[in-house]
Amino acid sequence: MLLSIIFLGGITLLVLIIESNWASANNRPGLELLERNISNPAEACPQNEQYTVVQPCHPCTDFEIKSKSVQICAKTHYKEGIKCLKSNHVIYQSCTKVAWLEEKRFWVFEFLMGTSSLLSTCVVILRQRILDHRLMRKVQRQLANSV
Repeated sequence: MLLSIIFLGGITLLVLIIESNWASANNRPGLELLERNISNPAEACPQNEQYTVVQPCHPCTDFEIKSKSVQICAKTHYKEGIKCLKSNHVIYQSCTKVAWLEEKRFWVFEFLMGTSSLLSTCVVILRQRILDHRLMRKVQRQLANSV
């Protein structure tokens, strides 16, 4: 049973790694629009001007959040910088997800769950050995008393 659990855990990790590589941000068109707080990033630049992402989505500092000096940090606590190519303006907008931070949180969660499952397995095995040992002593005592 333990081998099957380890096997399934290994397959799960393999699938997650493969899926992570296949589902990179470059292969998923439209994901950037889903992650942004505004529906169309071109709205931030005048007249449907072309734009580039200068700073990827990253967490706001505690000072920016608490002081509300940057209004976009009040909504989601994340911001990204967009540069309009023609007008050369840099605009910050709110965004909802930081890919590397979400991935880090996921792997921390996976590690904690794996650790807790291994710990639980060890406790169950130890408890079973203790119960087996008690049962053997009880049977030996009964056999010794009956002889």
